[in-house]
Amino acid sequence: MPFPFQALVFDLDGTLIDSAPDMTRVLNRTLAEFGRPALTEVQVRTMVGDGSAMLVRQAFAATGAPLEDEAVQPVLRHYLDTYYDDAEPPVLYAGVAETLEALAGRGVRLGLCTNKPERITRKLLGVLGMEGLFGAVAGGDTLAVKKPDGRHLTWVLERLDVLMPARAAMVGDNANDVKAARSAGVPVVAMSYGYPRMPVEELGADLILDRFADLPDGLLQLATAD
Repeated sequence: MPFPFQALVFDLDGTLIDSAPDMTRVLNRTLAEFGRPALTEVQVRTMVGDGSAMLVRQAFAATGAPLEDEAVQPVLRHYLDTYYDDAEPPVLYAGVAETLEALAGRGVRLGLCTNKPERITRKLLGVLGMEGLFGAVAGGDTLAVKKPDGRHLTWVLERLDVLMPARAAMVGDNANDVKAARSAGVPVVAMSYGYPRMPVEELGADLILDRFADLPDGLLQLATAD
């Protein structure tokens, strides 16, 4: 039986990698640099998903006076440079590497659509040895828009040569992923273990999975249900 989906586009944080420990570590270095107290990983997990600028804004609001607009760029630059230079390797969720390899081996085109900056995203993919798996990568600063704007996802699909949105699917973990998928007209799978910031059942995804390794079978079931 041929695989029913021509292409799959993935979120990164909370879907492929457990990045909350990394972001907490790096963000706390930036907070310390600017005289702010540290945040816990539990706090940072509630801030993930809207891009780095929003992350530092939320972190500063949680640790004292909010950042004034003119102060955002120096803080953001410190955070991004520190993150890029961070020596700790990212942590893949269980089953991710094997499942992506298997999907690619079946001829499925893989793309990445994340609100994490593209420079950091590409470095992480390189560290993980996964850069060759993805035919298109869009970071949060690749375009003038980012998720939940559907054009962020559509840009990736176009570069994967997807002509029929129904032949593709988005795989993510939070509301931004679901909203982008709905706007782009593609089905969406939500992973329950990520950073949804709300009950995952309320995201409105077409399918919820607890294990990444279950993705191929889940997609087959999703296609059959249609």
